[in-house]
Amino acid sequence: MIITKTPYRLSLFGGGTDYPAWFNDNPSICISAAMANYCYLTVKKLPPFFDYKSRIIYSQIESVQSVDDINHPSARACLQYLDMKDISVTHDGDLPARSGIGSSSSFTVGLLHALYTMRGNTITKDELARQAIHVEQSIIGENVGIQDQIIAAKGGIQVIRMGPGSGMYSWTSNTLKISNDYMKELESHIMLGFSGVSRHAEVQSKKKVENIKQGINHNQLQLTAKLTEEALEMLVKQEEIITIGNFLNLGWRLKRKLAEGVTEKWIDNIYEQSIKAGAFGGKLMGAGGGGFFMFLVPSEYQEKFREEMKSIKVWVPFRFDTEGSQLVLNT
Repeated sequence: MIITKTPYRLSLFGGGTDYPAWFNDNPSICISAAMANYCYLTVKKLPPFFDYKSRIIYSQIESVQSVDDINHPSARACLQYLDMKDISVTHDGDLPARSGIGSSSSFTVGLLHALYTMRGNTITKDELARQAIHVEQSIIGENVGIQDQIIAAKGGIQVIRMGPGSGMYSWTSNTLKISNDYMKELESHIMLGFSGVSRHAEVQSKKKVENIKQGINHNQLQLTAKLTEEALEMLVKQEEIITIGNFLNLGWRLKRKLAEGVTEKWIDNIYEQSIKAGAFGGKLMGAGGGGFFMFLVPSEYQEKFREEMKSIKVWVPFRFDTEGSQLVLNT
């Protein structure tokens, strides 16, 4: 039996520039972090006593004769890619899927990690990220960026530089160099609030990729990359958190223009309410349309902030993860 735990993603700056359709022709940068909230995957070999050959347990239970019959896209693709059969996979997660936290990529990274371990192979974190990107982009054919897989595999706060180049190979990722004290200060300001609305990221991501291919919103993406470089400079200088919040605010205003449906009236209302209630800045996480909000709020004002933000359904305590995908059990 193998158990892995793999963190979800908190995108800080540069979201939207991590699609190959964009960075294959344009130098790009993302700053993204791992959250200490996890996707857990238990993988074990099936003995030959059952009337099925593979079993996948998530929000549904699939018991099938062939890997090709699995409906779960990532589970099917990972097992096909590594040519593994007679496998049982069970998923549990700390946070809900389809909520802007990169949960599907955390699943892919965690499952590949477990399957490579079951085969007796050691894989580096960078290679694990590359394999997950390959599975999602080339095998499943999803319109996804690359920051989710990198963060899930590596953890920490990563500065990801991309392209121009050839798809999944044209990137580098290095841990942001800041002091532990500054990291804790940043961590103490972050508030995660769930909107109560789940959505399929693929819908919004596909719109963004189509816009890129048609030459729409190139100016916004170029400005996003420039803003991210400036935000990186502020983070390295360990500027006051209110300055980082101002950059997040600017980033959100660029992001909301990347495709129709990224934001809606109710999303704009929540965001504007958060600024009035004392947030330095924030964003709707992921591709847009719903899911988690992230706000930067001084810790001494957070209780009052929660009271005023009645439209947020659930608040989730936040901490950074620094380990990435981990092997919890290997028997």
